[in-house]
Amino acid sequence: MTASIGSAVARLDRVSYWYPNQSEPSLRAVDLEIEPGLTLVVGDSGGGKSTLLRLFDGLVPQFHGGRVSGRAEVAGLDPMRSPIPRLAQQAGLVFQDVETQSVYGTVEREIAFGLENLGVARAEMHERVDGTMAALGIDGLRGRRLSSLSGGERQRVALAAVLVLRPALVALDEPTSQLDPAGAAAVLAVCLGLAAEGRAVVIAEHRMEAVAPAANRTLIVDGGRVTAEIGERAACHRAACPRATCDRPPRAGGGATAWELRGVAAGPGRAGPGREAVLHDLSLAGGRGEVVALLGPNGSGKTTLLRTLAGLLPPLAGTVRRPAGRTAYLPQNPGALLHLPSVHAEVALTLRRTGSGERPETMLAAFGLDRLADRYPRDLSSGERQRAALAATLAGSPTLVLLDEPTRGMDAAARRSLAAAVRDLTDRGSAVVLATHDTELARELADRTIELRGGLATEPAEAPGRNP
Repeated sequence: MTASIGSAVARLDRVSYWYPNQSEPSLRAVDLEIEPGLTLVVGDSGGGKSTLLRLFDGLVPQFHGGRVSGRAEVAGLDPMRSPIPRLAQQAGLVFQDVETQSVYGTVEREIAFGLENLGVARAEMHERVDGTMAALGIDGLRGRRLSSLSGGERQRVALAAVLVLRPALVALDEPTSQLDPAGAAAVLAVCLGLAAEGRAVVIAEHRMEAVAPAANRTLIVDGGRVTAEIGERAACHRAACPRATCDRPPRAGGGATAWELRGVAAGPGRAGPGREAVLHDLSLAGGRGEVVALLGPNGSGKTTLLRTLAGLLPPLAGTVRRPAGRTAYLPQNPGALLHLPSVHAEVALTLRRTGSGERPETMLAAFGLDRLADRYPRDLSSGERQRAALAATLAGSPTLVLLDEPTRGMDAAARRSLAAAVRDLTDRGSAVVLATHDTELARELADRTIELRGGLATEPAEAPGRNP
């Protein structure tokens, strides 16, 4: 169904929700109506944004369990009781962690999965899949395996798998967190088109510069409470400000060479005859105490370069040199690193393995994780989980630090913690290489930027320097 203009697509009446074994609610007495148009949701990590979005499609409470009170309605259905497959036709959700949202191994089958379950006629199915892929600019990915895609490409595929169902309400959790500017623009254009059709589009974002001017309304989620603001005042709300501050003056650059790629060709997957190169004949190097930022569009090879430099992906040709000591690698999906019962245990394990005398509490405090130390990492919000993964990765003074989209899901306070941790590491001589679409982060931290495009690397004539 498509709601008529002016009518609410979703209504929440005094809704409160507690996750299992939690004494404090993640949503507190929320009264809310979502009408057709674009609604922006902002707020600090762990404040309840993702929980609110998961309520719309019934995952809260039906999948996650816990306790709920109040009443809710989405496109005429009760999300607390209606079967989730039925709700999915009316309320689509794109997760922050898109890696957990896929079913099939190839792009086209993944996008068509929901339509197949609904028994949509083959001709209509092809038409919908083709149209959705074209709108998101992913036609060229049709036959690709999901495992071969970059994080940003997977994000757009996950969005396509939701949009192809044409739900009345579309909820997107950090949809641009891993997208290059072209991909982010394509997603926003699709969202605006859906809103113009009379659908409700709800976007939770920390990178809100492009979304805020187009939003009809901004919801601020803080400690489980939801308030609404309209106009520029909402766009400048303290909880949503994407910029971290950087008070450190620019440095002169790196010291002695710490890492080097010489004539390297590399590609995803295992070594073998069928493995194709994504990167071609790269010769790059970085110094001790230097921060190098990798920029470039989705699929340009940033993650492949980091994995090759980490030793996780053997090069197809050429040589890789890393410094003595520990190499720390943060993948795009932080959940891949976290497997212990508590955040404290994750950090303590790194310190124990590295023989560091540092206390876990020091790193937990640096990333604002003190009150979350005893929590199970997979029960945290995406932004909190990202901070936990960073704390576990950066503990113990690694000599080479490789960060893949480190600000994914981060609020302003977490960005400041990351910036401070990187500066501390480089002051002690660590070399840092980070892949990011966050140009603000690159300007704040990088001594040098390298752009990847078409499998090749280029460097600007002048280094960007750090903001004074």
